[in-house]
Amino acid sequence: MNNIILLAETGSDIPRETAGKYGIYLVPMHVTFSDHTRDDGTFPAEEICEFYDRTGILPKTSGSVPEDFEKIFDEIHAAHPDSQILYLAYSSVTTCSYQSAQIAAQNRDYITSVDTRQVSAGQYAVVITMAKLLKEHPEWTIQDARAKAEELSANIHMCFIPDKLEYLRAGGRVSNAVAICGTLLKIHPRIEILDGYLRATQKSRGTMKKIVPHLVQEYLDDPAVLKDEIWMICAPGLDKEIQKSAELTALSCGVKKVTWVKTGGVITTHGGPGAFGIVKRTR
Repeated sequence: MNNIILLAETGSDIPRETAGKYGIYLVPMHVTFSDHTRDDGTFPAEEICEFYDRTGILPKTSGSVPEDFEKIFDEIHAAHPDSQILYLAYSSVTTCSYQSAQIAAQNRDYITSVDTRQVSAGQYAVVITMAKLLKEHPEWTIQDARAKAEELSANIHMCFIPDKLEYLRAGGRVSNAVAICGTLLKIHPRIEILDGYLRATQKSRGTMKKIVPHLVQEYLDDPAVLKDEIWMICAPGLDKEIQKSAELTALSCGVKKVTWVKTGGVITTHGGPGAFGIVKRTR
């Protein structure tokens, strides 16, 4: 047995029950609702949308702080004193979490960190795939696991499209004029994770019902894609018919399994309700 314990942020959108199934520990990121801060993962993401609709104020997100990591490092080490912790981090260029972990890891020689350069379902795919691989390879050392996690992180690709630009506008990521024009013209930016950054790479025009199946087909039209499993992102309020259409399109492209990942507080704050995304793994 390799005695390796996986750790990730709640921003990976791994449900608590799934984390428990694979023995994964989650360290909280944070969401501030005007004058009070709550741990991500302790409340349904729908509350983000309800708060914004009620107040017109978009909650703010923040990464895990050193104290969060110190607490969970000590908790894991107390429960598994002979194990190594493999921390598979939320993209370090988007949050302070990775830096916080490095501060907390000082003088703790049982911690290995990998920047996955992924967020949300992209990080989910890395962490859950690694959990399965560790079970399949009990002979792996922490060095073996780290190398595989780095390789896997480089071969995971994620993109998503928001239903509306309102949350991007409220968060200062697009101007008011761009948001208004985008709404009027039904323009949806495609946001991809590239080298850890969230980049708007293309624009699609039309309804989500029209755009989503086209995105799925285009994203999977690549001989390098491993089609044993892909992951789809579902934000609060995403139409059930759109989900069904996306999944049927993926299956028609040869995908064997579709795993849906519901957005948590962090990514919902950025993408808003009704957003859709897709994650693939390549060779």
